[in-house]
Amino acid sequence: MLQKKNAVLVDGVVLNGPIIDSEAGQKFVEEACKIIMEEVIQKANDVTEKVCEWRAPETLKMILDLEMRDTGESHQKLLQLCQDVIQYSVKTSHPRFFNQLYAGIDYYSLVARFITEALNPSVYTYEVSPVFLLVEEVVIKKMIEFIGWEEGDGIFNPGGSVSNMYAMNLARYKFCPEIKEKGLSGLPRLVLFTSEECHYSMKKAASFLGIGTENVYFIKTDERGKMIPEELEKQVQRARKEGSAPFLVCATAGTTVLGAFDPLDKIANICEKHGLWLHVDASWGGSALISKKHCKLLHGIHRADSVAWNPHKMLMAGIQCCALLVKDNSGLLKKCYSAKAAYLFQQDKFYDVNYDTGDKSIQCSRRPDAFKFWLMWKALGTTGLEERVNRALALARYLVEEIKKREGFQLLLEPEYANVCFWYIPPSLRKMEEGPEFWQKLHQVAPIIKERMMKKGSMMLGYQPHRGKVNFFRQVVISPQVSREDMDFLLDEMEQLAKDL
Repeated sequence: MLQKKNAVLVDGVVLNGPIIDSEAGQKFVEEACKIIMEEVIQKANDVTEKVCEWRAPETLKMILDLEMRDTGESHQKLLQLCQDVIQYSVKTSHPRFFNQLYAGIDYYSLVARFITEALNPSVYTYEVSPVFLLVEEVVIKKMIEFIGWEEGDGIFNPGGSVSNMYAMNLARYKFCPEIKEKGLSGLPRLVLFTSEECHYSMKKAASFLGIGTENVYFIKTDERGKMIPEELEKQVQRARKEGSAPFLVCATAGTTVLGAFDPLDKIANICEKHGLWLHVDASWGGSALISKKHCKLLHGIHRADSVAWNPHKMLMAGIQCCALLVKDNSGLLKKCYSAKAAYLFQQDKFYDVNYDTGDKSIQCSRRPDAFKFWLMWKALGTTGLEERVNRALALARYLVEEIKKREGFQLLLEPEYANVCFWYIPPSLRKMEEGPEFWQKLHQVAPIIKERMMKKGSMMLGYQPHRGKVNFFRQVVISPQVSREDMDFLLDEMEQLAKDL
């Protein structure tokens, strides 16, 4: 409550005392945390809980009180809203949440997020984020070691898509530094190359940066979804003959759908030959670098000029936790992005201003995302992180072998990562000849099974059309909470839900 005695008023506003009731606020936080503990954390690995309490949008609007009003709600009403939000949200920590490239709950990362949310820092200068800037520095250095560079630079940012945009802009700046001051006018037609299986953020970045989506040359891939180096060479030569200016190749280490790893060494040879910046989008596959057994998937990545790597995926650092790593250690990031804002980055501070890293970021306000990865890494050690990668790929291997044993399941291709792509062929289609009618009917199976899964709340599983044609299921094993039993349940449940199709 505001202190009214000897009140000081300015423009009719009482300035005495705080506007926030600290005692009531702390009580609300305590009660809300209890709900989070009971309803989210303690139930995280309970397979008897639903993955999702599905409601259609219009129905959910009626259930939830979404309207904002002139007067605030009571704490009891707010606590009920917290309960409702949890109840009707997707439980991404559930062992049977298979839908995206992330899953599960890491308790150390979660505590790190609680700390940073409570402290509410912004990572741009050492004076406001001393601990978190030092943490980011040491984490980036360690990630650079796993890539195989002797030195480098980097920055955490909001997602792999932003990392790819950073890299594209950085490569363009390296190619023509005058663009920072003079802009696009007078530049030649810039062209970049990437796999036809690349992440869609490459097109978005080209559009956003004014390069244009027509100037993204998509290189053909083989049957496994890997970029074909010979096709890349042809397209680079074609671009030069057209009078264009090639400047960047983006290879992918772990494509979103098939989990393919482009042949980085051969691509690097072409980049060196033609003087092109090599960026590797290892947002998904980068975590294999932690595993002695599986790091060979990224053979040649040390030859890249930049790498995107998302620890919030395979390593479960919690969304969002994404790094852009750059081999150049001459301050290229800062040269490219610096605006020299004098009100933040004064050069006459009482400490080493090299720790003020905000001027090498597109953002001003920036979250301390490296901290959640750091605390988790401190807790588990490199060995513990390696076990997560090895377990995920071992579970994927188990699922593949089970798929091969069961009638009605057909593997799309042998996976080299944790992406298991397959069709489920219901009983009515098993004796049908594989012609247009067969594929048309099979195309309808995945959406129906997905709908039934979600409405039942038993699990969530992604699907998508193969090469834009026939829908297939795309299962990704990530969470350490997932077990062999969950893999068996996945196949059993699909058979049960589709027995009438």
